Amino acid sequence: MQLWFCPLLAFLLGSIPCGLLIAKTHGIDIRRHGSGNIGATNVLRVIGKKSGTACFLLDAMKGFIPVVIALNLIRITGHPVQVPLGLPEAWISSFTAGDALKAQLAHIFTALCAILGHNYSPWVGFKGGKGMATSAGVLLGIYPFFGIVLLALIWLGLFLITRYVSVASIGAAAVLPLLTLWGAWHHGRIQDGTWNQPLFAFTVAIALLAIWKHRSNIQRLRAGTEHRFVVKSKRS
Repeated sequence: MQLWFCPLLAFLLGSIPCGLLIAKTHGIDIRRHGSGNIGATNVLRVIGKKSGTACFLLDAMKGFIPVVIALNLIRITGHPVQVPLGLPEAWISSFTAGDALKAQLAHIFTALCAILGHNYSPWVGFKGGKGMATSAGVLLGIYPFFGIVLLALIWLGLFLITRYVSVASIGAAAVLPLLTLWGAWHHGRIQDGTWNQPLFAFTVAIALLAIWKHRSNIQRLRAGTEHRFVVKSKRS
């Protein structure tokens, strides 16, 4: 049951249009303002810091929660869970090291469903955000903490240099698969053949998806019409 429950839960949670709902509390249809995107960046630009931060955290939790649940329900024998939930043993499906690939695929599919739910929410006509906050939440749940810190520093560095959120997001997405490979090599997993290949494939897939979702930004960057980041602070 866990193998289908976790991806389904991930998609349903991911599909909640937090940015749209937050904006509606201010009497605003966020789809008609700014870039028209329902993600945290547009909410922050149009409404303000508090709403934008709340949207980012909620969108990130949409990725973090289902991944942590999947990691607790679908386990690989001998592999510790980074965020243990103390669930009853009867709920847990355990896989031996020989069947680890099945568990890894279930974790990755759950993570992907959370992002796809956000990007293509059925509640807003299968449209949505660009998935950066939800991807961050997913990675926080499934990825080592050190890797998240490095990725955040790369994003922040690119943003501070360029003042373009799109450039920072595209750059961090492009670096993610390389960071995954480096982590596997650094811990000796590639050398002994135990590295998480589904995780690498997943990082390639979400990197390509993130770049694809930023294609209009790329066009504006090439045309010199992309707006640098400016926060409006009139609203809360």
